[in-house]
Amino acid sequence: SHPPLCPPGIKCGGVLSAPSGNFSSPNFPGLYPYETECTWLIVVAEGSSVLLSFSHFELEYHDACAYDYLQVYNGAARDRGNLLGTFCGHSPPPPFSSAWHVMAVVFRSDRHVAKHGFAAAYRKDACGGQLTGLSGEITSPRYPESYPNDAECRWSIGGASGGGPLTLVFADFQMEGGQGCGFDYVALFDGPTITAPRLGRYCGSARPPRTISSTPHLLLIFKSDFNIGGRGFKAHFYSAGECQEVFTAIKGNFSSPQYPSFYPNNLKCQWRIQLPPGYRVKVFFLDMELEGRSSLTGGCDYDHLSAFDGGTEDGSLLGRWCGRESLAPITSRSSRLLLVLHTDRNTAKRGFSISYVGVVPMNVSCTRTDFHIQIPVQSLAQLERNRIYLGTPSCAAQVVGRNFKIHTRFDTCGTESQRRNNTSVIISTLYIDFSVGDQEDIHQYEVQCEPKKKEASVTLIAGPDPSRLSQAENLVDAQQREGEALDAREIKSQDTSDIVFISICILAGLLMVIAVVGLVLL
Repeated sequence: SHPPLCPPGIKCGGVLSAPSGNFSSPNFPGLYPYETECTWLIVVAEGSSVLLSFSHFELEYHDACAYDYLQVYNGAARDRGNLLGTFCGHSPPPPFSSAWHVMAVVFRSDRHVAKHGFAAAYRKDACGGQLTGLSGEITSPRYPESYPNDAECRWSIGGASGGGPLTLVFADFQMEGGQGCGFDYVALFDGPTITAPRLGRYCGSARPPRTISSTPHLLLIFKSDFNIGGRGFKAHFYSAGECQEVFTAIKGNFSSPQYPSFYPNNLKCQWRIQLPPGYRVKVFFLDMELEGRSSLTGGCDYDHLSAFDGGTEDGSLLGRWCGRESLAPITSRSSRLLLVLHTDRNTAKRGFSISYVGVVPMNVSCTRTDFHIQIPVQSLAQLERNRIYLGTPSCAAQVVGRNFKIHTRFDTCGTESQRRNNTSVIISTLYIDFSVGDQEDIHQYEVQCEPKKKEASVTLIAGPDPSRLSQAENLVDAQQREGEALDAREIKSQDTSDIVFISICILAGLLMVIAVVGLVLL
């Protein structure tokens, strides 16, 4: 039998606001109609969560679910950052637990091949479920009120595409104690089921240690017995791959999760750059597009990227950014820098791409005739002295005590004289060669001396990897290109008007000369 074409007045979708309920595809358990689109918005009390499960599921199959599909959103639909998954075929979606009190389900069929569809049920404040985001929060039932007796909840965390190992951190923990945690407890497993290796079993009021899985899956089980409860627990999880990284190399790059596709909502990601003592961190923003500023406050109140000096959020704030901005590089004052990305519940964008370079600690001074450069050997412990040179490889550093030293006259080592701001200065380039094997990696610093004042300065001039820069520039959209073209036209028109003005001046000058000569001859 053929399913009907979807009649214009077919009833499907809607707002589901009861504490629990059921819904299904049109005509279920019969064949669903062609060319149908339905959206169900599940809204429960603020502060509650939604547990969604499927008892029957049969849609037309396609590798990428391009024909008929069902989508589940953690929040309002149509925001790509909220999408928990797209499903088709015969395998039902896992039970989903929302991160807040709104969840959306979208069903769509095309004009060919119909199946029996799906049946789903939801209920509020049910504990447990599947959590597939790159980061999220888990609390015991009724937290921070006392949890119920005889509860058993299972949260299966992970399974997000491209997710790495998971980190779980408990922010609060208070449960009934007891020898061997036999009454109320939280148990963690290094995988999706209880057959996976157990990572720990916890009770009492001591917070469990930070836990890192060895796989992209983690199972958390909460169980309470028939009496004596407690406040319960609150825990945060995040995917260690894209959302929580530590960098110790002198140079590196990273980007927001899923870049250049839209980043997920409800994220708090951290990237720590930790370099040897004495170094500073210079960060280059290759590309950035986050949700824009608040129209009410003008601030970055929604999604934002923050940078902190010193490697923790207690350090001084170096900047907080959002929207679509072209940012100048920033440099830390210490050898550690923390970047934190916060995203809220809706409106995801492309994200960012960042490159950084460690600024080598050095002391540069000069006289009227010489440069003096000194770098602690421990800062470049792996390098031979001939990898550090001024201007040309023949002007390599010497090792004197615990320092690499370069002492050279201005008339050697590729130095040149320039005028800057009406002042005569001596310029040269210091090269530090970190290359390994075929991977060329040469950092360049401009050293400058003003001989009259005997004042020297040094600036890192080797920026990020040019291939990544060009990749970021390719993402600039047509609007920006049009804007640049307009700027170019304005500059061009200014240039032509300048040329016309100069030509008139020259002509007027010639006429004056002719007039004067004429008068003299008369």
